[in-house]
Amino acid sequence: MARTEGDTWDLASSVGATATGVAASRALASKQPNPLINDPFADALVKAVGVDYCNRMADGELEFGDEDPLFNRERICEQIAVRTRFFDDFFAGAVSAGIRQAVILASGLDTRAYRLPWPPDAVVFEIDQPQVIEFKSGVLEGLGAAAAADHRTVAIDLRDDWLTALRDNGFDATRPTAWIAEGLLPYLPPDAQDRLFDNVTTLSAPGSRLATEHMDIQGSPEEWAEKLTERSRRMGSNLDLTQLFYWGERNSAGDYLTSKGWDVTIRPTREAYAANGFELPEHELTALEGDSGYLSATLK
Repeated sequence: MARTEGDTWDLASSVGATATGVAASRALASKQPNPLINDPFADALVKAVGVDYCNRMADGELEFGDEDPLFNRERICEQIAVRTRFFDDFFAGAVSAGIRQAVILASGLDTRAYRLPWPPDAVVFEIDQPQVIEFKSGVLEGLGAAAAADHRTVAIDLRDDWLTALRDNGFDATRPTAWIAEGLLPYLPPDAQDRLFDNVTTLSAPGSRLATEHMDIQGSPEEWAEKLTERSRRMGSNLDLTQLFYWGERNSAGDYLTSKGWDVTIRPTREAYAANGFELPEHELTALEGDSGYLSATLK
């Protein structure tokens, strides 16, 4: 179903189901004999949502086949390891630099507040739709999971006045902050992406840091989404990414942030793979993704 203004979702539908799929990949990678990452909560969260395709992904029961070099167990584990390590390392670097305030935008089933070794004086905020926050918090509480930091959930849609809600939960805009927006930008209309960065900039003291993806799709973004959808459906997903992403001309995240006073660094996917000891396969999808990869920025 196509996106509509003011639409909502749970973790089994629409945009929420994509978060569950990513958590299923983390669960799968965490279960391997020599795990590339360790998310001890991903499997339980995925199973609590109860989407069959995601359950089978987490358990390694999908029939990947050998004809597609990107969509097999090894490659899926490498891909999610590269992505997860980038954002984990981003927070670790921010903490090492003395930053003690972190915000996870559209947190979904992210468990970094629980699984990363935060210092005792760190404060970690998570923002997402109320039903997503309520579900995840309930499951983790049932598991007896305890956040390693001062963990504060902000149950609000990013289309609403989340700045006020964040401040009302104790956010201090005079302190440097580490922000991540993982897997979020394609689900925002182009103008909403700009507003998100405007708002983050407004709330950020000098020295604040931001991490997100860098998109550099070659040719038609719709074609890229169609090919992603085709491959995920071969594994049992019923999501149509062409209906979930927002299209139209949008500013490059790096260029826009630079114009707002951020120093931006781009790490293309191929370099991110190499940094983790992996080789990015040659494939039509990787060709379409061009120099897409990961973005980190520091506010001057």
